[in-house]
Amino acid sequence: MCSKVRVKICGITNTADMGTSIRYGAHYAGLMFFEKSPRFVNLNLARKLSLYAGNQIKKVAVTVNLDNQILDEIVKKVPLDFIQLHGKETPKRVREIKIRYKLPVIKAIGVAEAADLNLISLFKDVADQLLIDAKPPSSSVLPGGNGLNFDWKLLKNFNFQCPWLLAGGLTSENAAEAITLTGATQLDLSSGVEKAPGLKDDKKISLFMSAI
Repeated sequence: MCSKVRVKICGITNTADMGTSIRYGAHYAGLMFFEKSPRFVNLNLARKLSLYAGNQIKKVAVTVNLDNQILDEIVKKVPLDFIQLHGKETPKRVREIKIRYKLPVIKAIGVAEAADLNLISLFKDVADQLLIDAKPPSSSVLPGGNGLNFDWKLLKNFNFQCPWLLAGGLTSENAAEAITLTGATQLDLSSGVEKAPGLKDDKKISLFMSAI
């Protein structure tokens, strides 16, 4: 694996997959706190997974439009390194969460066309990192993890002014192309290394890490 490319494996639901992610050199592990997701983990399981991982990987709480009451419970119970906001949170809300929890925040931005990139300027100064993902179809209940990509050429030569991750339909077959087209140094994926929703595939993780 190229040491310059960091990988976030999202939607981890068991210690075996957490261990595999660590073993193959993933930098981040995403714990999904969106109840409609097949990768959802409750507080007790999330705490177990986070404690199992220790400091071997960065633990990211993936949340969607949660209020302070629920976020308080998550942060109190689960050792975390990042909070990811994957909903319709405003720049003001991003700033509030950063201040309240004293954790770095990753803000997801859905992209389907060039105009969607305008959102980057709204969040680049309040979020610690951005996650550029494929905008979900209007019929989808999931804000991410749909296995869809977008036209990566939209990001060619785009001048990001803060750290960012590329997400959306990444697999071992297209990861190298994605890096070449976008210049991404961080990749985020979930379904691309699964054998079923919420269950990772050791071989697919190995192939992905080898591919980049």
